[in-house]
Amino acid sequence: MPTLTLTDLHAWLERSRRDGPVSYDGAQRCTNVLGHPETVAVLADAATYSSDLGDLLPQQEDFELFQRGNFVRMDPPRHDALRRLVSQAFTPRVVAGLEPRIAEVTTTLLDARAGTDGFDLVEDLAYPLPVIVIAELLGIPAEDRPLFREWADRIFERAEAGPDQPVSRLANGEAVAAAAPAVHQMNAYLLERIRARRAAPGDDLTSRLVLAETEGASLSDEEIVGFVGLLLIAGHITTTATLGNMMLCLDEHPDAAADLRADPALLPGAIEEVVRLRTPFPRLIRRATTDTELAGVAIPAGALVVPWLAAANRDPRVFADPERFDPRRAPNPHLGFGHGLHFCLGAPLARLEARIAMEILLRRYADLAVDHAEPAEFRNPWVMVSPTSLPMTAVAA
Repeated sequence: MPTLTLTDLHAWLERSRRDGPVSYDGAQRCTNVLGHPETVAVLADAATYSSDLGDLLPQQEDFELFQRGNFVRMDPPRHDALRRLVSQAFTPRVVAGLEPRIAEVTTTLLDARAGTDGFDLVEDLAYPLPVIVIAELLGIPAEDRPLFREWADRIFERAEAGPDQPVSRLANGEAVAAAAPAVHQMNAYLLERIRARRAAPGDDLTSRLVLAETEGASLSDEEIVGFVGLLLIAGHITTTATLGNMMLCLDEHPDAAADLRADPALLPGAIEEVVRLRTPFPRLIRRATTDTELAGVAIPAGALVVPWLAAANRDPRVFADPERFDPRRAPNPHLGFGHGLHFCLGAPLARLEARIAMEILLRRYADLAVDHAEPAEFRNPWVMVSPTSLPMTAVAA
């Protein structure tokens, strides 16, 4: 199968849009939702469009253990009860309090590359920064981050995903076999640390989950595995993608890069625009719980429904000149962090990490650019839009 690029994805989405904001896809065997208001409607209606994919998920013991606490794949009321437990760790006050530590970690990581004329943005900053922050929140050794990266790479690597593959194939035997060893290793690693926290709780989120109660009962160690695993992986991978995608956007739009240097106050808007244009998770998957209709398209009960966030974020009905990168775009109601009850819990942290890292990068380097003489590497954009390696040239200020 040829390597698919982000350009391929966006071209395919625009061709698909010609069939309307909602249309059935025979090759992928699902109903694609490409319009912004239609995507909002799906994500806001958990009763009709369920996140519990049942038999679409891998039927394998390591995956099943992980899913026990994975509230991303749950519907209310269980989802709501579990999410409330962890939301305390991501309140505005708690997240804002992390700013000094984020700045300290960013500076330390960049100091390690001082005196060089370049570095790999992902390897040297965009990956380790959010991993260190989330690992410290969870009370997990940040020095084990090479392991965490290996797990994430295995879990999110779906080379076969593309426009001609059924969505249900994402959980086929080949995909499961490729990811299962990483999931098994992650489960065992986390279970060991959860049991240690139960024996001797500390001041960290894992300990709070061990001690917490929901619906009058405490969580089992096995339920906490999925909880902590989700936070560990999802808690870093979006920031890693956003920082890499930011550099790619600025490389493609040098005028915007100059504007950010002249006025760093534009950074929050630029980050939102990066998430809109290069949406880290391009699509979500839901299952219809009943016969329904969306934008005039009949959807039978049990059918797979795929809201394409990457397409909704370029809907010309909502975004003027949607292909343009505009840090001053306002309003910018993108869906890059989702919508509704599954809105990304870590979005405020990802925004803060990206802003602080970019402020320090722009202050530290008089010139910072993608090194086109060295090859960058990317994930399959049908699964995730993110560089996995991004060489940069850098001139100190």
